[in-house]
Amino acid sequence: MSDEKYTNPWQTKSTRPVYNNPWISIREDQVVRPNGSEGLYGVVSMRNHAVGVVPLHDDGTITLVGQWRYTMEEYSWEIPEGGCPEGESPIECARRELQEETGLIAALVEPLGGELHLSNSVTDERGNLFVATGLTQSEAAPEETEEFEVRRVPLSEAVEMVVSGQINDALSVMALLLLERKLRG
Repeated sequence: MSDEKYTNPWQTKSTRPVYNNPWISIREDQVVRPNGSEGLYGVVSMRNHAVGVVPLHDDGTITLVGQWRYTMEEYSWEIPEGGCPEGESPIECARRELQEETGLIAALVEPLGGELHLSNSVTDERGNLFVATGLTQSEAAPEETEEFEVRRVPLSEAVEMVVSGQINDALSVMALLLLERKLRG
C-alpha cells in the first residue's frame, strides 16, 4: 500500500523541550489538529533504537529471558532485547544484547521483518527484530539494572505464551509470531 497520496493534516506551531535524560527526551508541541482546533501534543523521543533477537537453537527451541519490568510493575517473559545507541548497527546490538542477557553467541544473526513503530501515538521509538542461529554458550554479562531468569522452550510453547497473554512485550510478541510464520514457510 502506497503512502504517497497521504499528506500530514497536523500543523506544528511551536515546540518546547520539557525533559531530557540519557535515555529519553520529552517535548510539548503547540499544534493545530486535523479538525482545525488548537491543542497540545506531548512526544517522547527515545535516544536508542529498540532491538530484539530470538535465539533459535538447532532443536527448534528458543531462549526467553524473564525480568521484573519497573514501569509495568510486573514480571515479563521476553526475547533478549535492548537499546541500540547511535553509532552501533542494529545487528551488532542484537549480538551484544544476546550475549549480555543469555551468554549465547550466534554464528548468524538475520533480520526478522522490517522496522517496527512502538507506541507511535506518544513516542517516536523504532525497533528491529532478528533471529540468531548457530548458538554457542558463553557467560552472560547483564547490566546493573538487569536481573534475568533464562528459560529455553519450544517455539510452539512461546507462541502459546503469546496467545495466553503470558508474553505481552510488543517486540517479543511480534518476533515470535514472525518467526513461527517464517518457519512454517
